[in-house]
Amino acid sequence: MRAGLGVVGSGAALSTGAVAAGVAGVADVVDAGLGAGTSGPLTPQAVVLVHSIAAMSQRPAARIAKCRNIGSQSYQMTTDSAFISAADATLIAIGAALDAALEASDVDLDWSLNDGILEIECEDGSKLIVNRHVPNREIWVAAKSGGFHFRAADGAWRDSRTGEELSASLARIFRQQAGLAVELPALAAPL
Repeated sequence: MRAGLGVVGSGAALSTGAVAAGVAGVADVVDAGLGAGTSGPLTPQAVVLVHSIAAMSQRPAARIAKCRNIGSQSYQMTTDSAFISAADATLIAIGAALDAALEASDVDLDWSLNDGILEIECEDGSKLIVNRHVPNREIWVAAKSGGFHFRAADGAWRDSRTGEELSASLARIFRQQAGLAVELPALAAPL
């Protein structure tokens, strides 16, 4: 037997009365005559179960709200384009801070920003990657010391595990991995 949220089976074998009964709230409609003893992708299968709309609406409202995360996370932006715009502004600010730090230093470091990915190559050949991750609406940092995820919270990009701000975290990582003192401005994130 197969269970489903609709009528399962051959359209020719179902009467319009059975379909109408399913819509009206009948819990089970069984058509035992189809496919008896046979199975296959082209063989019509018996109708097993039709759930009524009334039965589906008996879910607790709290559970439905929890499943949809309605109102539970204030840091979510409304559109992907709003996130992309905010993340790109942050990546550009990091690049500008790197340029300012490199002018005052003899550290050899190369960086490039392409399509939301800031790639920084250090003197020792190691790389540091800062990129936007649109599906999670986060900024990700990959360094020798590990991977970090930053999401917009209270107007700043904060580490999802520690709560540390992106600018403080990057300043520490640049010192450790590249030996470069970078003064990053406050990297604002949308509210």
